[in-house]
Amino acid sequence: MELHLHPYCYYDYHAYIAMLGIQHRLEQGMTVAILGPTFPDLAQNVNRNISSLSEIFVGRALGYLCGSVAGGVLFDCMNHFLLLGMSMLATTIGLYLIPFCKTAALLIAMMSVFGVSFGALDTGANVLILALWGDKGAPHMQALHFSFALGAFLAPLLAKLAWGTTASTQNHTESDLDPLMLNRSSEDSPHSLFAVPEDMNLLWTYASIGTYVLVVSVFLFGLFCKKRSRQKKSAASGQRVRRAKYHRALLCLLFIFFFFYVGAEVTYGSYVFSFATTHVGMKESEAAGLNSIFWGTFAACRGLAIFFATFLQPGTMIVLSNVGSLVSSLFLVLFDKSPLCLWISTSVYGASLATTFPSGVSWIEQYTTLTGKSAAFFVIGGTLGEMAIPAVIGILQGLYPGLPVVLYVCFASAIFTGVLFPVMYKLAALPL
Repeated sequence: MELHLHPYCYYDYHAYIAMLGIQHRLEQGMTVAILGPTFPDLAQNVNRNISSLSEIFVGRALGYLCGSVAGGVLFDCMNHFLLLGMSMLATTIGLYLIPFCKTAALLIAMMSVFGVSFGALDTGANVLILALWGDKGAPHMQALHFSFALGAFLAPLLAKLAWGTTASTQNHTESDLDPLMLNRSSEDSPHSLFAVPEDMNLLWTYASIGTYVLVVSVFLFGLFCKKRSRQKKSAASGQRVRRAKYHRALLCLLFIFFFFYVGAEVTYGSYVFSFATTHVGMKESEAAGLNSIFWGTFAACRGLAIFFATFLQPGTMIVLSNVGSLVSSLFLVLFDKSPLCLWISTSVYGASLATTFPSGVSWIEQYTTLTGKSAAFFVIGGTLGEMAIPAVIGILQGLYPGLPVVLYVCFASAIFTGVLFPVMYKLAALPL
């Protein structure tokens, strides 16, 4: 029996979907950003140093790549809420098991499970927003990504300030420089795949986020039981279809654009904690605050972008973001040893990166209609950047420990995205 909704019920249904989307992006932001402040603790838990554990980013991004590809296909033929719920359930299991991992290979495998769920969730959420609101969905797109930034802002506070840590900064930095200390600690405990971590705060941090993810997944399964997604999908499929003259070229350029943008965002957010403690000499609490400042300004500007998107074009917001990231990353490179400059430039850099991804999705939708597969394509570009750039930085930082490699790469990425967007705009503005 078909269920025909009253317009007010239809609005409530959209609002309910939007609220659940915000909740799942909030937990996704917390899950992504929690790796930064807990990275030294995880490395110590598996008896590895930070520079030799950069494969964890490759594993997570490789899983994200597979999840994006699978999500782009499955969201066109499968119930959206069932797929989102299953992805979040897999995330919950991974969050519960990560603190118990005692080998690097197992930890990387768990991060790969994270990546698969992230890829499916990221692709599905963007496609769902575009299917519901089309090219008028810029404020909704900004709200969706704002919740991700809010979760990323809360994660360092939860990890280092709320639960705290039993391992000191001295242990992290000295063990990172002394492999013999790591070997000695691995000999003291029997070799096993799973074991209760010595730092119980690490366990409670991941378990609390995992419980929150589990609660949100229950609501998504509840939506699946209502079986309304097919009706909404058919109602949204009647929107006007556009196709730019250089449709494929635009998607390829957006692929490259997101490669450098997402790579720089994930790199700085993941490495700024370790960079501040080892290169600048900050305390762990100060470095956690710096990490939160980055994600906090990131979240605040995404929140403000919900209102800015009502009167500013997505292209204008991208240009402003490119200018801000270029200037702030330049100051980070020039004054890499100055704590004051690090605080100010990190704030500006986080604010500048905030609106780029949602504005990019809304911008391309103005010129060409996105499907699940095309959205998955440029999401894969960001995935490859998340995989390649942090891994390269981990290798280079091990070769040149005295250089701020993280800042150099972020500055180079800002230059490339600043040059690439005018080329994309020129192609998109060509007449059909």
